[in-house]
Amino acid sequence: MADTGVDSGTFAGEYEAGFGDYFALLKPRVMSLVVFTAMVGLLVAPVGVHPMIGFASILFIALGAGASGALNMWWDADIDAAMRRTAKRPVPSGRVEAGEALAIGVALSVLATVMLALAANWVAAGLLGFTIFFYAVIYTMWLKRWTPQNIVIGGAAGAFPPMIGWAVATGGVSLESALMFALIFMWTPPHFWALALFMKSDYDDAGVPMLTVTHGRKVTRTHILAYTALLAPLAVWLGLTSIGGPVYLVVAIAMNAWFVKGAIEIWRRDEVRAEADKYRTEKAFFRFSLWYLFLHFGALLVDATLRMGGVI
Repeated sequence: MADTGVDSGTFAGEYEAGFGDYFALLKPRVMSLVVFTAMVGLLVAPVGVHPMIGFASILFIALGAGASGALNMWWDADIDAAMRRTAKRPVPSGRVEAGEALAIGVALSVLATVMLALAANWVAAGLLGFTIFFYAVIYTMWLKRWTPQNIVIGGAAGAFPPMIGWAVATGGVSLESALMFALIFMWTPPHFWALALFMKSDYDDAGVPMLTVTHGRKVTRTHILAYTALLAPLAVWLGLTSIGGPVYLVVAIAMNAWFVKGAIEIWRRDEVRAEADKYRTEKAFFRFSLWYLFLHFGALLVDATLRMGGVI
């Protein structure tokens, strides 16, 4: 494990973990995106859900997301310690012991899955359980350290929440929920590869086979353009389904036009220009990608509200 500047043995013995440390173990920023997209999936579904059932379901989905985060931090403590971006996380910094992270992750996984089955239905619970397994085992324990396509395949874990929310309401899946899944799935690679372009040394240091490490930045730029070109029509197609509407279509067309434009600019750049301006274009693309899902799913929610009010 790389030196983080902290004697983890001494730290663990002298420091008593607080609520904030355990909360950080659940990756709250990732959890917030999971909660939002799952909530949208639930609210735009054609079947209404009692508010208490809806609230409980979202709570258990959030706990499932937190369980995934805890299991990820338990297994990846050595990688996290080697990367500047993650070295201060609870486990590699010594604030939370690895065994505690594992116990919390397993306990929350079981609790979230069982309680979602009782609150909603077994289809939604099955999807949640599979999502936790996929993220913790398929992605974290296998793909992340084995293949440069780790973020492509592993992105499925982050794409399931709106499908789970839809299943809470309907008890099944549909074209609409599959397209919401596809929107997140196809967004994930360009989002993370843009980050990897200006954080390449972190992945080098940790030995993670990110595409920038195994194939270089030029290939990564081409992949960003390819996935963005595939993402744009998928995003617009979602707006033509029963859950789409005028607000979503305007947002999708405008944002994906900008996203494609940004991907083309990244593809045209070489490392000399990128390093000269400290990866300004890549960082701008990454920052925009942070808003991409929020605005798309927010637009779906607006259209659903307008339909309920009889406006569209």
